[in-house]
Amino acid sequence: MQLQDTPAEADFRRRLREWLGKTLPELPPPPDPSDWPGRRAFDTQWQRRLFDAGYAGIHWPVDAGGRGASPSEHLIFLEETEHAGAPYVGASFVGLLHAGPTIAAEGSPDQRARFLPPILRGDEIWCQGFSEPGAGSDLAALRTKAVRDGDSYVVSGSKIWTSHAEVADWCELLVRTDPDAPKHKGITWLAMNMDAPGVTVRPLRTLAGTTEFAELFLDEVRIPVANRVGEENDGWRVTMVTLSFERGTAFASEAVACRREVRELARVARAEGAWDDLELRRALAALSAEFAALWRLVQWNVSEASADGVPGAGGSVFKLRFSEARQRLYDLAARVVGADALVEGAWTAQRLQGLSYTIAAGTSQIQRNIVAQRILGLPKGR
Repeated sequence: MQLQDTPAEADFRRRLREWLGKTLPELPPPPDPSDWPGRRAFDTQWQRRLFDAGYAGIHWPVDAGGRGASPSEHLIFLEETEHAGAPYVGASFVGLLHAGPTIAAEGSPDQRARFLPPILRGDEIWCQGFSEPGAGSDLAALRTKAVRDGDSYVVSGSKIWTSHAEVADWCELLVRTDPDAPKHKGITWLAMNMDAPGVTVRPLRTLAGTTEFAELFLDEVRIPVANRVGEENDGWRVTMVTLSFERGTAFASEAVACRREVRELARVARAEGAWDDLELRRALAALSAEFAALWRLVQWNVSEASADGVPGAGGSVFKLRFSEARQRLYDLAARVVGADALVEGAWTAQRLQGLSYTIAAGTSQIQRNIVAQRILGLPKGR
Protein backbone atom coordinates (compact mmCIF):
# COMPACT_ATOMS: atom_id res chain seq x y z
CA MET A 1 0.00 0.00 0.00
CA GLN A 2 1.34 3.45 -0.91
CA LEU A 3 1.58 6.06 1.83
CA GLN A 4 1.31 8.99 -0.59
CA ASP A 5 -2.01 9.97 -2.16
CA THR A 6 -2.52 9.00 -5.79
CA PRO A 7 -4.28 11.66 -7.94
CA ALA A 8 -7.61 9.83 -7.40
CA GLU A 9 -7.05 9.66 -3.63
CA ALA A 10 -6.05 13.33 -3.52
CA ASP A 11 -9.32 14.16 -5.29
CA PHE A 12 -11.25 12.01 -2.81
CA ARG A 13 -9.54 13.81 0.09
CA ARG A 14 -10.31 17.23 -1.42
CA ARG A 15 -14.00 16.47 -1.96
CA LEU A 16 -14.36 14.99 1.53
CA ARG A 17 -12.60 17.99 3.07
CA GLU A 18 -14.92 20.37 1.18
CA TRP A 19 -18.00 18.43 2.31
CA LEU A 20 -16.86 18.48 5.94
CA GLY A 21 -16.12 22.21 5.72
CA LYS A 22 -19.67 22.86 4.52
CA THR A 23 -21.51 20.35 6.71
CA LEU A 24 -19.92 20.62 10.17
CA PRO A 25 -20.93 24.28 10.79
CA GLU A 26 -24.57 23.26 10.16
CA LEU A 27 -24.60 20.75 13.07
CA PRO A 28 -26.35 21.62 16.35
CA PRO A 29 -24.25 21.72 19.55
CA PRO A 30 -23.48 18.22 20.86
CA PRO A 31 -25.61 17.09 23.86
CA ASP A 32 -24.34 16.62 27.38
CA PRO A 33 -22.27 13.36 27.62
CA SER A 34 -24.65 12.02 30.27
CA ASP A 35 -27.73 12.53 28.05
CA TRP A 36 -27.82 9.24 26.14
CA PRO A 37 -31.23 9.80 24.46
CA GLY A 38 -29.90 13.17 23.29
CA ARG A 39 -26.65 11.55 22.17
CA ARG A 40 -28.59 8.92 20.22
CA ALA A 41 -30.51 11.65 18.36
CA PHE A 42 -27.32 13.63 17.65
CA ASP A 43 -25.26 10.60 16.56
CA THR A 44 -27.97 9.14 14.31
CA GLN A 45 -28.55 12.51 12.61
CA TRP A 46 -24.81 12.71 11.86
CA GLN A 47 -24.88 9.14 10.52
CA ARG A 48 -27.79 10.06 8.24
CA ARG A 49 -25.80 12.99 6.84
CA LEU A 50 -22.88 10.65 6.11
CA PHE A 51 -25.27 8.20 4.45
CA ASP A 52 -26.93 10.85 2.26
CA ALA A 53 -23.50 12.09 1.16
CA GLY A 54 -22.24 8.57 0.31
CA TYR A 55 -19.77 8.33 3.22
CA ALA A 56 -21.60 5.74 5.38
CA GLY A 57 -19.89 2.35 5.70
CA ILE A 58 -17.12 3.72 3.55
CA HIS A 59 -15.04 0.51 3.75
CA TRP A 60 -17.98 -1.92 3.71
CA PRO A 61 -18.46 -3.98 0.54
CA VAL A 62 -20.77 -2.46 -2.05
CA ASP A 63 -23.09 -5.49 -1.89
CA ALA A 64 -23.46 -4.83 1.86
CA GLY A 65 -24.56 -1.25 1.18
CA GLY A 66 -21.16 0.37 1.72
CA ARG A 67 -19.02 2.49 -0.55
CA GLY A 68 -16.47 -0.27 -1.19
CA ALA A 69 -13.64 2.22 -0.65
CA SER A 70 -10.02 1.15 -0.91
CA PRO A 71 -7.92 0.82 2.30
CA SER A 72 -6.24 4.12 1.42
CA GLU A 73 -9.57 5.91 1.05
CA HIS A 74 -10.72 4.41 4.35
CA LEU A 75 -7.62 5.83 6.05
CA ILE A 76 -8.14 9.22 4.36
CA PHE A 77 -11.71 9.24 5.68
CA LEU A 78 -10.49 8.55 9.24
CA GLU A 79 -7.80 11.23 9.01
CA GLU A 80 -9.96 13.96 7.51
CA THR A 81 -12.99 13.47 9.75
CA GLU A 82 -10.81 13.59 12.86
CA HIS A 83 -8.75 16.56 11.67
CA ALA A 84 -11.97 18.42 10.91
CA GLY A 85 -13.35 17.66 14.38
CA ALA A 86 -16.30 15.67 13.02
CA PRO A 87 -18.56 13.93 15.58
CA TYR A 88 -17.40 10.59 16.96
CA VAL A 89 -19.39 7.54 15.89
CA GLY A 90 -20.91 7.47 19.42
CA ALA A 91 -24.11 5.47 19.82
CA SER A 92 -23.59 3.91 16.38
CA PHE A 93 -20.28 2.32 17.54
CA VAL A 94 -21.45 -1.28 17.96
CA GLY A 95 -23.63 -1.37 14.85
CA LEU A 96 -21.18 0.30 12.49
CA LEU A 97 -17.87 -0.97 13.77
CA HIS A 98 -18.43 -4.60 14.70
CA ALA A 99 -22.02 -5.96 14.58
CA GLY A 100 -22.57 -4.62 11.05
CA PRO A 101 -19.21 -5.82 9.68
CA THR A 102 -19.79 -9.22 11.31
CA ILE A 103 -23.19 -9.60 9.61
CA ALA A 104 -21.64 -8.41 6.34
CA ALA A 105 -18.99 -11.15 6.66
CA GLU A 106 -20.99 -13.98 8.25
CA GLY A 107 -24.70 -13.21 7.78
CA SER A 108 -27.12 -14.74 5.28
CA PRO A 109 -28.40 -12.66 2.33
CA ASP A 110 -31.69 -12.12 4.20
CA GLN A 111 -29.83 -10.95 7.32
CA ARG A 112 -27.64 -8.58 5.32
CA ALA A 113 -30.75 -7.11 3.65
CA ARG A 114 -32.61 -6.74 6.96
CA PHE A 115 -29.93 -5.43 9.29
CA LEU A 116 -27.29 -3.54 7.31
CA PRO A 117 -29.25 -0.69 5.62
CA PRO A 118 -30.80 0.60 8.91
CA ILE A 119 -27.33 0.62 10.51
CA LEU A 120 -25.86 2.61 7.64
CA ARG A 121 -28.77 5.09 7.61
CA GLY A 122 -28.55 5.60 11.40
CA ASP A 123 -32.10 4.26 11.84
CA GLU A 124 -31.17 1.49 14.29
CA ILE A 125 -28.69 1.34 17.16
CA TRP A 126 -27.03 -1.84 18.40
CA CYS A 127 -25.60 -2.82 21.77
CA GLN A 128 -23.10 -5.53 22.69
CA GLY A 129 -24.35 -8.38 24.93
CA PHE A 130 -21.10 -10.31 25.45
CA SER A 131 -19.84 -9.91 29.06
CA GLU A 132 -21.47 -11.68 32.00
CA PRO A 133 -21.18 -11.13 35.78
CA GLY A 134 -19.74 -14.59 36.49
CA ALA A 135 -17.39 -14.87 33.52
CA GLY A 136 -14.90 -12.06 34.20
CA SER A 137 -12.49 -11.66 31.32
CA ASP A 138 -13.09 -15.27 30.24
CA LEU A 139 -15.78 -14.55 27.64
CA ALA A 140 -16.19 -18.24 26.74
CA ALA A 141 -17.34 -18.96 30.32
CA LEU A 142 -20.70 -17.31 29.59
CA ARG A 143 -23.78 -19.06 31.00
CA THR A 144 -26.78 -17.27 29.43
CA LYS A 145 -28.64 -20.22 27.93
CA ALA A 146 -30.74 -20.58 24.79
CA VAL A 147 -33.04 -23.59 24.30
CA ARG A 148 -34.42 -24.35 20.85
CA ASP A 149 -38.26 -24.34 20.72
CA GLY A 150 -39.55 -24.74 17.15
CA ASP A 151 -38.51 -21.69 15.11
CA SER A 152 -37.26 -19.79 18.15
CA TYR A 153 -34.60 -19.86 20.83
CA VAL A 154 -35.82 -19.23 24.38
CA VAL A 155 -33.09 -17.23 26.15
CA SER A 156 -32.61 -16.71 29.91
CA GLY A 157 -29.67 -15.19 31.78
CA SER A 158 -27.98 -11.87 32.29
CA LYS A 159 -25.28 -9.68 30.77
CA ILE A 160 -23.23 -6.82 32.16
CA TRP A 161 -21.27 -3.89 30.72
CA THR A 162 -23.72 -4.01 27.81
CA SER A 163 -22.55 -1.06 25.71
CA HIS A 164 -25.31 1.38 24.63
CA ALA A 165 -28.16 -0.87 25.85
CA GLU A 166 -30.12 2.13 27.16
CA VAL A 167 -30.78 3.42 23.64
CA ALA A 168 -30.34 0.28 21.52
CA ASP A 169 -32.82 -1.34 19.13
CA TRP A 170 -30.83 -4.57 18.66
CA CYS A 171 -28.26 -6.55 20.59
CA GLU A 172 -25.43 -8.76 19.32
CA LEU A 173 -25.95 -11.54 21.87
CA LEU A 174 -23.83 -14.54 22.78
CA VAL A 175 -25.69 -17.51 24.28
CA ARG A 176 -24.86 -21.06 25.30
CA THR A 177 -26.81 -23.51 23.15
CA ASP A 178 -24.99 -26.71 24.20
CA PRO A 179 -24.21 -26.85 27.94
CA ASP A 180 -22.45 -30.22 27.59
CA ALA A 181 -19.95 -29.13 24.92
CA PRO A 182 -16.48 -27.70 25.72
CA LYS A 183 -16.99 -24.06 26.62
CA HIS A 184 -15.75 -22.69 23.27
CA LYS A 185 -17.89 -25.15 21.27
CA GLY A 186 -21.43 -24.60 22.59
CA ILE A 187 -21.90 -20.88 21.90
CA THR A 188 -24.19 -19.21 19.34
CA TRP A 189 -24.30 -15.57 18.03
CA LEU A 190 -27.85 -14.10 17.87
CA ALA A 191 -29.40 -10.76 16.89
CA MET A 192 -31.92 -9.88 19.61
CA ASN A 193 -34.64 -7.23 19.35
CA MET A 194 -34.36 -5.08 22.49
CA ASP A 195 -38.16 -4.58 22.50
CA ALA A 196 -38.80 -8.34 22.85
CA PRO A 197 -40.83 -9.37 25.93
CA GLY A 198 -38.56 -10.47 28.79
CA VAL A 199 -35.74 -7.96 28.12
CA THR A 200 -34.94 -5.63 31.05
CA VAL A 201 -32.24 -2.95 30.89
CA ARG A 202 -30.77 -1.41 34.04
CA PRO A 203 -28.27 1.40 33.20
CA LEU A 204 -24.99 1.53 35.15
CA ARG A 205 -23.56 4.93 36.02
CA THR A 206 -19.81 5.03 35.40
CA LEU A 207 -17.05 7.03 37.09
CA ALA A 208 -17.43 9.58 34.28
CA GLY A 209 -21.12 10.07 35.21
CA THR A 210 -22.58 8.55 32.04
CA THR A 211 -24.70 5.44 31.51
CA GLU A 212 -22.83 4.06 28.51
CA PHE A 213 -23.03 0.56 30.03
CA ALA A 214 -25.96 -1.38 31.47
CA GLU A 215 -27.00 -4.63 33.04
CA LEU A 216 -29.22 -6.73 30.81
CA PHE A 217 -31.66 -9.30 32.22
CA LEU A 218 -33.23 -11.89 29.92
CA ASP A 219 -36.28 -13.85 31.11
CA GLU A 220 -37.40 -16.46 28.54
CA VAL A 221 -36.86 -14.08 25.64
CA ARG A 222 -37.92 -15.61 22.31
CA ILE A 223 -35.48 -14.94 19.46
CA PRO A 224 -36.26 -16.28 15.96
CA VAL A 225 -33.82 -18.91 14.68
CA ALA A 226 -33.67 -16.73 11.55
CA ASN A 227 -31.70 -14.20 13.65
CA ARG A 228 -28.83 -16.64 14.24
CA VAL A 229 -25.62 -15.48 12.55
CA GLY A 230 -23.54 -18.52 11.62
CA GLU A 231 -24.33 -22.08 12.61
CA GLU A 232 -25.67 -23.21 15.98
CA ASN A 233 -22.75 -23.81 18.41
CA ASP A 234 -20.34 -22.07 15.98
CA GLY A 235 -20.69 -18.73 17.73
CA TRP A 236 -17.15 -18.63 19.12
CA ARG A 237 -15.72 -18.49 15.61
CA VAL A 238 -18.22 -15.75 14.66
CA THR A 239 -17.31 -13.91 17.87
CA MET A 240 -13.64 -13.92 16.87
CA VAL A 241 -14.68 -12.14 13.67
CA THR A 242 -16.58 -9.55 15.75
CA LEU A 243 -13.63 -9.02 18.10
CA SER A 244 -11.22 -8.77 15.17
CA PHE A 245 -13.17 -5.76 13.93
CA GLU A 246 -13.40 -4.28 17.43
CA ARG A 247 -9.67 -4.63 18.13
CA GLY A 248 -8.37 -4.04 14.64
CA THR A 249 -10.23 -1.01 13.31
CA ALA A 250 -12.95 0.17 15.70
CA PHE A 251 -10.59 2.46 17.66
CA ALA A 252 -8.70 3.77 14.62
CA SER A 253 -10.32 7.20 14.54
CA GLU A 254 -9.57 7.61 18.24
CA ALA A 255 -5.87 7.08 17.54
CA VAL A 256 -6.03 10.09 15.22
CA ALA A 257 -7.93 12.05 17.88
CA CYS A 258 -5.22 11.27 20.44
CA ARG A 259 -2.54 12.72 18.15
CA ARG A 260 -4.58 15.92 18.02
CA GLU A 261 -5.00 15.92 21.81
CA VAL A 262 -1.25 15.53 22.41
CA ARG A 263 -0.74 18.73 20.40
CA GLU A 264 -3.54 20.42 22.37
CA LEU A 265 -1.98 19.31 25.66
CA ALA A 266 1.35 20.80 24.59
CA ARG A 267 -0.45 24.08 23.86
CA VAL A 268 -2.10 24.01 27.31
CA ALA A 269 1.27 23.21 28.94
CA ARG A 270 2.78 26.32 27.35
CA ALA A 271 -0.18 28.46 28.44
CA GLU A 272 -0.21 27.08 32.01
CA GLY A 273 3.54 27.42 32.58
CA ALA A 274 4.24 23.68 32.69
CA TRP A 275 6.38 23.74 29.54
CA ASP A 276 9.58 24.41 31.51
CA ASP A 277 9.32 20.91 33.01
CA LEU A 278 11.84 18.93 30.94
CA GLU A 279 10.47 15.57 32.09
CA LEU A 280 6.97 16.56 31.01
CA ARG A 281 8.21 17.65 27.56
CA ARG A 282 9.96 14.32 27.15
CA ALA A 283 6.77 12.46 28.14
CA LEU A 284 4.77 14.48 25.59
CA ALA A 285 7.35 13.75 22.88
CA ALA A 286 7.27 10.03 23.70
CA LEU A 287 3.48 9.98 23.51
CA SER A 288 3.51 11.87 20.23
CA ALA A 289 5.91 9.29 18.78
CA GLU A 290 3.85 6.40 20.12
CA PHE A 291 0.58 7.66 18.62
CA ALA A 292 2.37 8.26 15.30
CA ALA A 293 3.57 4.63 15.43
CA LEU A 294 0.07 3.44 16.31
CA TRP A 295 -1.33 5.25 13.28
CA ARG A 296 1.20 3.39 11.11
CA LEU A 297 -0.03 0.17 12.75
CA VAL A 298 -3.61 1.13 11.86
CA GLN A 299 -2.50 1.61 8.26
CA TRP A 300 -0.92 -1.85 8.28
CA ASN A 301 -3.99 -3.47 9.87
CA VAL A 302 -6.38 -1.85 7.39
CA SER A 303 -4.17 -2.89 4.50
CA GLU A 304 -3.97 -6.47 5.78
CA ALA A 305 -7.75 -6.61 6.26
CA SER A 306 -8.32 -5.70 2.62
CA ALA A 307 -7.40 -9.29 1.63
CA ASP A 308 -10.49 -10.92 3.15
CA GLY A 309 -12.27 -8.05 4.87
CA VAL A 310 -11.42 -9.21 8.41
CA PRO A 311 -8.55 -7.73 10.50
CA GLY A 312 -5.98 -10.21 11.82
CA ALA A 313 -4.18 -10.68 15.13
CA GLY A 314 -2.28 -7.42 14.55
CA GLY A 315 -5.36 -5.72 15.94
CA SER A 316 -4.43 -7.03 19.38
CA VAL A 317 -1.05 -5.27 19.19
CA PHE A 318 -2.82 -2.01 18.37
CA LYS A 319 -5.50 -2.48 21.04
CA LEU A 320 -2.93 -3.28 23.74
CA ARG A 321 -0.64 -0.33 23.06
CA PHE A 322 -3.39 2.15 22.21
CA SER A 323 -5.44 1.59 25.38
CA GLU A 324 -2.36 1.97 27.60
CA ALA A 325 -0.99 5.00 25.71
CA ARG A 326 -4.41 6.64 25.95
CA GLN A 327 -4.37 6.29 29.74
CA ARG A 328 -0.86 7.80 29.90
CA LEU A 329 -2.07 10.75 27.81
CA TYR A 330 -4.81 11.65 30.29
CA ASP A 331 -2.60 10.97 33.31
CA LEU A 332 -0.20 13.50 31.79
CA ALA A 333 -3.09 15.92 31.24
CA ALA A 334 -3.85 15.70 34.96
CA ARG A 335 -0.25 16.76 35.69
CA VAL A 336 -0.53 19.70 33.33
CA VAL A 337 -3.84 21.14 34.51
CA GLY A 338 -3.26 20.21 38.16
CA ALA A 339 -6.00 20.10 40.77
CA ASP A 340 -8.60 21.38 38.30
CA ALA A 341 -8.36 17.99 36.54
CA LEU A 342 -9.73 16.32 39.66
CA VAL A 343 -12.87 18.45 39.65
CA GLU A 344 -14.32 18.83 36.20
CA GLY A 345 -13.57 19.46 32.54
CA ALA A 346 -13.12 17.54 29.31
CA TRP A 347 -9.68 16.21 30.31
CA THR A 348 -11.16 14.73 33.49
CA ALA A 349 -14.04 13.04 31.67
CA GLN A 350 -11.62 11.51 29.16
CA ARG A 351 -9.30 10.33 31.93
CA LEU A 352 -12.11 8.61 33.81
CA GLN A 353 -13.58 7.11 30.65
CA GLY A 354 -10.14 5.92 29.55
CA LEU A 355 -9.87 3.57 32.52
CA SER A 356 -12.22 1.17 30.75
CA TYR A 357 -10.12 0.98 27.59
CA THR A 358 -7.71 -1.64 28.98
CA ILE A 359 -10.74 -3.87 29.63
CA ALA A 360 -12.94 -3.19 26.59
CA ALA A 361 -12.69 -5.67 23.69
CA GLY A 362 -10.68 -8.02 25.91
CA THR A 363 -8.32 -7.07 28.75
CA SER A 364 -4.68 -6.21 28.18
CA GLN A 365 -3.82 -9.65 29.59
CA ILE A 366 -5.99 -11.29 26.92
CA GLN A 367 -4.32 -9.19 24.19
CA ARG A 368 -0.87 -10.23 25.44
CA ASN A 369 -1.89 -13.89 25.26
CA ILE A 370 -3.09 -13.43 21.66
CA VAL A 371 0.14 -11.67 20.66
CA ALA A 372 2.23 -14.37 22.36
CA GLN A 373 0.40 -17.32 20.80
CA ARG A 374 -0.76 -16.12 17.37
CA ILE A 375 2.03 -13.72 16.39
CA LEU A 376 5.10 -14.87 18.34
CA GLY A 377 4.14 -18.56 18.23
CA LEU A 378 4.77 -19.13 21.93
CA PRO A 379 3.16 -22.15 23.62
CA LYS A 380 -0.14 -21.81 25.45
CA GLY A 381 0.19 -21.36 29.22
CA ARG A 382 -1.17 -24.00 31.54
